[in-house]
Amino acid sequence: MQTTRENRQIAEKKLIELQQKKETFTADVEKLNTQSGIEESIREKFPVVKEGEGLIIVVDEKPSTEVPEEDKGGFFSFLYFWNWFK
Repeated sequence: MQTTRENRQIAEKKLIELQQKKETFTADVEKLNTQSGIEESIREKFPVVKEGEGLIIVVDEKPSTEVPEEDKGGFFSFLYFWNWFK
């Protein structure tokens, strides 16, 4: 009896979720039946404009993440360092 109640509650929750999805899909289909709905859908999926419209693209400038190369030393660095003691 307990298992049956739990299964029924699960089924009722699933039914409510499916009804909500159905309402959402029905609203989407109704929206696509209008000219403005079709236009909105196309504009969301593709970067298009109507004739006479302009397009502005905003690009965020990302800060440089390059690490400056450290002086690795070498013979000339040694000579420069040696000149400090003369």
